[in-house]
Amino acid sequence: MATFQAVKKVVTLSPTVRTLPSGIPFAPLLNTAARAPHDAHGHGAAGPRSDVAPRWVGGISLSSAGLVSKTSTTVSPSVNFQQRFISTSVARKDAPGVPDFSTYRTNPDSNRNLSYFMVGTLGVISASAAKSSVSEFLQSMAASADVLALAKVEVELSSIPEGKNVIIKWRGKPVFIRHRTAAEIEEARASNWQAFRDPQSDEERVKKPEWLVMLGVCTHLGCVPIGEAGDYGGWFCPCHGSHYDISGRARKGPAPLNLEIPQYEFSEVEEKLVIG
Repeated sequence: MATFQAVKKVVTLSPTVRTLPSGIPFAPLLNTAARAPHDAHGHGAAGPRSDVAPRWVGGISLSSAGLVSKTSTTVSPSVNFQQRFISTSVARKDAPGVPDFSTYRTNPDSNRNLSYFMVGTLGVISASAAKSSVSEFLQSMAASADVLALAKVEVELSSIPEGKNVIIKWRGKPVFIRHRTAAEIEEARASNWQAFRDPQSDEERVKKPEWLVMLGVCTHLGCVPIGEAGDYGGWFCPCHGSHYDISGRARKGPAPLNLEIPQYEFSEVEEKLVIG
């Protein structure tokens, strides 16, 4: 029995389409004015485009004459066309160079009010923070509670009999409180105070004639004088021999000034003396 073996060979044939001297394929049966097929994406109606030259794609096909090779070519358009630009709108002389975005903008008045509100709010917050900081700083420099407690001292005047002295402590210093008799008041005011070392009348040193309030610190070197002693019946400093009269004025010894008068006031309702 005879057998047959088929042999397949691949042959590349040269193009059989003739070309013109200009390089365009010779295709007498090709209608270059034919309408292009409809776009597969449905963009626009079917028909030839006037702005882009058509491109024809070819390939190899089998005909009665054998294998025919088709090549791709671009044929010049048969009608005048204009290139498509970014915008296809009709040109206008009064068209603005920048697009109008007014529909997308917010109301400028409302933005201005919001800006004023934010600036005012930040200003108030900043002022409050600054005030708080300054207040905290000043409070840190203020006197402590124990110092403020000693700033003022109250004394019951009814507990001091006439003709007696009371010594209290105020701000770390002794304070002499003398309930003077009528004879002591007359003696203090009858003196020739203009000739004293530190001239000062008795009226200037007291708010009430019967009550004498002064610091118990010698004006020489800061010693504490002794009450109801000395040559003038007032106070005497044994350290260096300074003598003070019944009004606390320096009369003898090295003391250059009278005994100091602190700040005080009387509470008439409660009959108290408030020092400080």
